[in-house]
Amino acid sequence: MNALNPNMPRSQGGPAVKQPRSGPRFPRLPLVLGLGLLGFSISAIAFGMNTGIGVMRDVTGSPQAIRDITIAGTHDTEITISDARSGETITTLSPSEGGFVRGSLRGLTRLRQVAGTPLDQPYRIIKWENGTVSLSDTATGERIYLNAFGPDHAAAYEQLLASRGNKKP
Repeated sequence: MNALNPNMPRSQGGPAVKQPRSGPRFPRLPLVLGLGLLGFSISAIAFGMNTGIGVMRDVTGSPQAIRDITIAGTHDTEITISDARSGETITTLSPSEGGFVRGSLRGLTRLRQVAGTPLDQPYRIIKWENGTVSLSDTATGERIYLNAFGPDHAAAYEQLLASRGNKKP
């Protein structure tokens, strides 16, 4: 008989012996690596915010010229580009002209169809302070920076602004 528990036989008594765990243990290596990655991420963010290295900044500046345009026609017919405010025709492009202008407008029109937004809303051409030209869709909020496609393609849209005299907004 055991002195601590009189009902327990002596062979089972004595000091308590820890039994090994029967279930699997959580592996420590992934835990340590995860915590290390978390620490590195927090350190990198703090470093970037304090030094400015690796931080994305808005380098476009403020708009220098803005023009809202509307498009009449389809991709396989003649399209007419008009000023959205005055209704003045800016240019008319035959099916063999203005490949980049037609293609970029076709892409934005497709996004409008997918989003289910009105097709008659104007597009917005913006020339920024740093010289970048962008094309925005006022219906969906999408924006394309045209300089990414090369200076000739950006110049095609810049001509649509130049016909207005490049007045500031």
